[in-house]
Amino acid sequence: MFTIEHDFDASVVTLVDDAGDLRRKDITIRFHEDRVVVEQFDPDSGQVDRVTFSLGQVADLRAALDLPEGAYTRKDQD
Repeated sequence: MFTIEHDFDASVVTLVDDAGDLRRKDITIRFHEDRVVVEQFDPDSGQVDRVTFSLGQVADLRAALDLPEGAYTRKDQD
């Protein structure tokens, strides 16, 4: 399951892991104008783990999903 919300400064997608015995905490993805932030609460540390991607890194990730092993450079880099 997932939810979508549109805040003033970002669009927010929350991914809910509602399957199986190893249920994980929700993942929140915030799409800002210049970056994408992925967050997940870590119950062991009691803190939110956060990773920030530039838009170029998001484009690289999207391209990587359809490619075999190797090193690549996008032609349309920022």
